[in-house]
Amino acid sequence: MADPMADPMADPSDVADPSDVADPSDVADPSDTFSAESWLIHAGTDRTPGLPATPPLAPASIYVSAGPPRPGRAYGRDGNPGWEALEQALGGLEDGEAVAFASGQAASMALMLALAPGRERIVMPNDGYYGGRVLADRLRPHGAVPVPVDLQDLAAVERELTVAPSVLWAETPTNPLLRVADLARLGALAAAAGAPMVVDNTVATGLLQRPLEAGATASLYSLTKSVSGHSDVILGAVVSRDAELLAALRAWRSSGGGIPGPFEAWLALRGLKTLPLRIARQSHTALAVARHLTGHPRVAAVHYPGIDTSTSEVARRQMPDGFGPLLSFEVLPGDAEAADTVVASSRLILPATSFGGVESTWERRARWPGETAPAALIRMSVGVEPAADLITDLDHALGVLLCDVLTETTRWTTTRPGSIPRPRCRS
Repeated sequence: MADPMADPMADPSDVADPSDVADPSDVADPSDTFSAESWLIHAGTDRTPGLPATPPLAPASIYVSAGPPRPGRAYGRDGNPGWEALEQALGGLEDGEAVAFASGQAASMALMLALAPGRERIVMPNDGYYGGRVLADRLRPHGAVPVPVDLQDLAAVERELTVAPSVLWAETPTNPLLRVADLARLGALAAAAGAPMVVDNTVATGLLQRPLEAGATASLYSLTKSVSGHSDVILGAVVSRDAELLAALRAWRSSGGGIPGPFEAWLALRGLKTLPLRIARQSHTALAVARHLTGHPRVAAVHYPGIDTSTSEVARRQMPDGFGPLLSFEVLPGDAEAADTVVASSRLILPATSFGGVESTWERRARWPGETAPAALIRMSVGVEPAADLITDLDHALGVLLCDVLTETTRWTTTRPGSIPRPRCRS
């Protein structure tokens, strides 16, 4: 019987011969020859003739299947072509394999649960991302006990790692104080104690810092931040070279349901292609902004790896190509009201949380319950706007603190309809 789906006008020579389709394992890996920047542009693209040049968007919950389930294609929770393209790009950046998750917190939870068996403690930075500390505390009944420590105090880290079987959960630069820890020395301490080291590498990204080279078992990412770069995605990922851990993470993702959406994965991969351009500009501008803030009369302290002389040598060694988009500073007077006033006075910088997007954002970080940052600390994510524009806006917003009092009758003034309001000082 004739195939009802066959095209009677088709030329048989136009039909692809399965033997002509390239085996992905036979395709040269660009990361073996070319730069990381080129790898990110081309990773995830199937170079088979006749296929789309852009990676796929596959919103599929099921796959055609019969007989024994095919790994990664048994059900929508097990795999998706869009995830796999994103994972290929992320993993290749660190010569490892990546597992993508629905969020950075989902990735963190899978890591904590996968590494908990046989271990009693998670030694964590006392000034790291507060969401990680909160999550570890919530998981306490199901795994290891979180133990805060100053990662710059290597003797304290060594002491805590040897108390009991542990996981070392590092973060550098930290969020929001941007403190830098020596990954090579931490990795050596972890190895001596038989403790796997996880590094939250969200601030630096795998482009500026490679934790696996320093002995880390896994690099952790919130892809929501610099990797996607456009403030329109919530995703996370883990990168590792440990096959057993990778299998455990995929199992936790599938059984726990912390899977990334196909569209989110597609957006993140598209953003990843421009990460080198974005983060180079953001790092350059952030350094200029940090240097400018150090001389302002209403700024008590500035936190950025590029200007911290106590750790500058370690920072340059670990991040030779830049220090990332995130910085923080503390305003004078040192109270919440002063910081809130500065944030509200911006005409350009957007008041919002998160970081790594193309737009510059800031917030008083201690407004979040559980955050241990100083009350007057403002965390700023530098976008891709010109440095001069950001400095102008910063001077304007900080200048409000130099006013004795704002006008009582007209607190905000605008120069034309639709323009951004500006604070006015009483003369």
